[in-house]
Amino acid sequence: MKDELTIAVLSAEEAGRHLADLASLLHACVHDGASIGFVLPFSLAEAEAFWRGKVLPPLGAGGRILLVAWQGGRLVGSVQLVTDTPPNQPHRAEAAKLLVDPACRRRGIGRALMAALEAHSLALGRSLITLDTRSGDKAEPLYAALGFATAGVIPGYCRDPFDGRLDATTIMFKALPVAP
Repeated sequence: MKDELTIAVLSAEEAGRHLADLASLLHACVHDGASIGFVLPFSLAEAEAFWRGKVLPPLGAGGRILLVAWQGGRLVGSVQLVTDTPPNQPHRAEAAKLLVDPACRRRGIGRALMAALEAHSLALGRSLITLDTRSGDKAEPLYAALGFATAGVIPGYCRDPFDGRLDATTIMFKALPVAP
């Protein structure tokens, strides 16, 4: 079916070929108010530079997995699984930068991306996923519904993308069932 949601893993090379789509997705999310490390003004060139400089190198080195969602031939979401953890944390991974196109939200895309992220974590023998999200953000209830628990809140953690006020972040985690 043409509009079926498909989740795929992109290699660094494949991500490089879809750089414009990835940059557009990030740009749209930041301009919609996502607190994912950027503040306005934020250009498409800055979004592309993020993917090129901060994501492609660890993808190529094997320390990160990029999962993307396609629907109707369009890139509508992504999430990163960071597996480059210290030697005393080989059981842990981090979910980073869950992005869903603002025009495509509330359709299960974020949930599908996080389910795929969990499956990849388990396949790699990772039994704990951590993440952080702006406290009170739209994603926080999603993570809670997916079984993530709150470890704590850090006040004044990051700048709001629009007005520069300092927002708190919620640190969350989920223990995954690993086979004996």
